[in-house]
Amino acid sequence: MQTTAVYYCAYCGEENLTFVDISAGFEQSYIEDCQVCCRPNILYVRIDEDTLDVEIDTDYEE
Repeated sequence: MQTTAVYYCAYCGEENLTFVDISAGFEQSYIEDCQVCCRPNILYVRIDEDTLDVEIDTDYEE
């Protein structure tokens, strides 16, 4: 099952839309390039087990 979520680039601060695979677990992390500045962001994804709300934090990829 997939859903969409918004995150803000750790480098340029621009809003990005991403797909999240809920079936991959309630806590995930992966790298995705910003759609605006193309720099790699580490996405830390948390999914609420009851409501399936998605929250994403970002960090710089070193």
